[in-house]
Amino acid sequence: MGERAKIAFVFPGQGSQYVGMGKDFCEQFDAAKEIFMEAEEALQLPLRRLCFSGPEEELKLTEHTQPAILTASIAALRVLESEFSLKPSCVAGHSLGEYSALVSVGALAFADAVKVVRERGRLMQEAVPPGAGLMAVILGLPAREVERLCEEASNGEVVAPANFNGAGQIVIAGAKPAVVQAMALARERGAKRVFELPVSAPFHCPLMLSASEGLKQALADVEVKPFSIGVITNVEAALNRDCARVKSLLVEQAVRPVRWEESVQRLEELGCESVLEVGPGKVLSGLIRRISSKLKVDNIENPQDLKKIEIN
Repeated sequence: MGERAKIAFVFPGQGSQYVGMGKDFCEQFDAAKEIFMEAEEALQLPLRRLCFSGPEEELKLTEHTQPAILTASIAALRVLESEFSLKPSCVAGHSLGEYSALVSVGALAFADAVKVVRERGRLMQEAVPPGAGLMAVILGLPAREVERLCEEASNGEVVAPANFNGAGQIVIAGAKPAVVQAMALARERGAKRVFELPVSAPFHCPLMLSASEGLKQALADVEVKPFSIGVITNVEAALNRDCARVKSLLVEQAVRPVRWEESVQRLEELGCESVLEVGPGKVLSGLIRRISSKLKVDNIENPQDLKKIEIN
């Protein structure tokens, strides 16, 4: 993976967390340790204990998960920056990962971002009563068909596509009865697989309206600095370099679907040849490989992954 190849960094979202994430980086690199310490100070939360030792149930709480993944991702990024002179030509992130992407280009200060995403997690959790919402994965149906069956299943309630993840994978979200009905319709229409997602709230759908309003307030006093490396946004699947648009796009992101397949296609159109997934897990790497046969994909989540980077 040479310096001359156009490279993109992408950052994972919720669901990528696991107990032990970031531990090896933190133990071996001061750059990573400093990020965890900064997050702990900003949040007054024992983030290293949560990430490295758990318990998993505590790490899985949305208001803990979101700052934990952001911190583990930026810790990995800081090691990457300190060890290699590798600069991305553009960046992207899946849902929560868009905040990591914005930190990576200098648009958001890390301490601000980690506080905002903790509040984002709390707001999303509180937007819908426990058990009232649901998210489900539909595999093997075209996007338009999924949109149609959501309309048919709604019966006055919310159900809508939440993630267009690519390679025939679409996540839907909404009120539980409407999502269950949409799942039944998807099976009838020949979906290869339909299953519920074990998440605590129905993200990226209109039920998150109160969360998006709260998020607008949480972002009100946060400074967005000018940035030159473009960020491909979830809402538009387009490159943004305008710092004045960042907050409104993040607020909108809470209630709108993540257009991940189009975002990956945009990387190709922009001439990217390589993609590095920076942070815990390999979820995005798997999706990108299924979307694109042209992009070379690697992930960086622990020190041994640094061997994947060759500087010519």
